[in-house]
Amino acid sequence: MTHGLFITFEGPEGSGKSTHAHRVAERLTACGYEVVPAREPGGTPTGEAIREILQHDAAGEPVAPQTELLLFASSRAQLVQRVIKPALARGAIVICDRFADSTTAYQGYGRGFDVERVLSLNDWATGRVVPDVTLLMDLDVALGFERIHQRNLEAGHGEDRFERETLEFHQRVRDGYLALAARWPERFRIIPSDQPVSVVQAAAWDAIAGLLPALPEGGRHEG
Repeated sequence: MTHGLFITFEGPEGSGKSTHAHRVAERLTACGYEVVPAREPGGTPTGEAIREILQHDAAGEPVAPQTELLLFASSRAQLVQRVIKPALARGAIVICDRFADSTTAYQGYGRGFDVERVLSLNDWATGRVVPDVTLLMDLDVALGFERIHQRNLEAGHGEDRFERETLEFHQRVRDGYLALAARWPERFRIIPSDQPVSVVQAAAWDAIAGLLPALPEGGRHEG
């Protein structure tokens, strides 16, 4: 039985989920909570090695769609066992930048794998660990890619494997996310991310505020 709180941030490319996950984590830490940030793929040495293959072509060869699906599941299994379950067991708040819903949206809806089979694989890889709340940063696909283009220009690097996919692929991904939110409305909170950052951040905080566990006696976590 877990006693912490598991929050995930999801969304299509350019939706700002990483930025907002980081800001929520900072605010929770300032409030006195123990916050464990995580990201997918990644979050462990094994997961980060997989991330380099999946996003940055580290293997030096094209990744087959089936391999892609299984590598995401492998990275997630390692993250759950090494980071997420231990953190929740000690009462921490885990904030994960993407989780199993990303695989369902990208590899299920985006790549065209059977969605129910992907969901079953996710359940097996995670040991049925499910977020308490999922904040879906929703954004028009074309606007998201305008943001990505500008970000990459400023950073001086090119697009990763998924950013090189077609807009049609990413539209299927966005539609998949919205389908998942409709399927599990008790878990998902849809936040339009084309609003000012302060508005999006306020909506993100409102989505989790009522779920926060009580602080330890004395008002702050002692690390």
